[in-house]
Amino acid sequence: MIIDPINQLPSLRESLSKLDLKAKKSLGQNFLLDSYYTDKIALSAAPFNGSVIEVGPGPGGLTRSILLAGAPQVIAIEKDQRAVAYLEPLKQAAGHRLSLLEADALTLPIWEYGEQPRQIIANLPYNIATPLLIQWLMHASSFQKMTLMFQKEVAERISAKPGDSNFGRLSVICNWLAETHILFEVPASAFTPPPKITSAVIQLIPRQSPVYECRFSDLEKVTQIAFNQRRKMLRASFKHLGGEKMISALGIDPQIRPQELSTQAFCKLANHLSSQL
Repeated sequence: MIIDPINQLPSLRESLSKLDLKAKKSLGQNFLLDSYYTDKIALSAAPFNGSVIEVGPGPGGLTRSILLAGAPQVIAIEKDQRAVAYLEPLKQAAGHRLSLLEADALTLPIWEYGEQPRQIIANLPYNIATPLLIQWLMHASSFQKMTLMFQKEVAERISAKPGDSNFGRLSVICNWLAETHILFEVPASAFTPPPKITSAVIQLIPRQSPVYECRFSDLEKVTQIAFNQRRKMLRASFKHLGGEKMISALGIDPQIRPQELSTQAFCKLANHLSSQL
């Protein structure tokens, strides 16, 4: 029987205790050490055919699970120099299957790293999770899938549909470019230190083409206008751009509120107003 060298490494809690690697609040760190959940995330993202890019591996609990689930290549991007040093024994055990990059994921074009079919798996720092997702969605076609952990309420906004109370800008952009599904929740007790909120794992599968053609920048601007005054009817939000007459001409009810409008209708608005925004 062949034993994977990764299984022979000390437990995460044992190693953390010896090396005194503590989560930094300034980096938005909450280490996920519960192997039940790290294994569940990894198996939700399987099978692995190309490269897996993991952002913010920390002490490597999820990294271990991804490797043990059969990923042929994992590129782990970590900003915290302490964690990079801590991960070195895991790198040695995994051999060529694991690469470590000490870098800030916000400034790294990760859509250019590794081999297709490329996917992202990450327990994202809550303080930069949304900016990272928006950046990656601008290159959605570069990824086969994204399996990501967010604060539960953010995951619910990502997957919300028109008519839902939490449907907003993030919902429109995410569902314009990808199919979104919340897979499961992760309790605070699974983390060290435990956050004050519940987390949720969501999976985004990029569409072969957007649900309706328009420019990313135009859709961002239109959704900003609409949802900055989400309680107002569309005719009021877009009064300075043509108001009721303009909206009616596009076949859209000017009296509905933005959370009731379909993604396709937002795209129509974006295309129509692109020269004015």
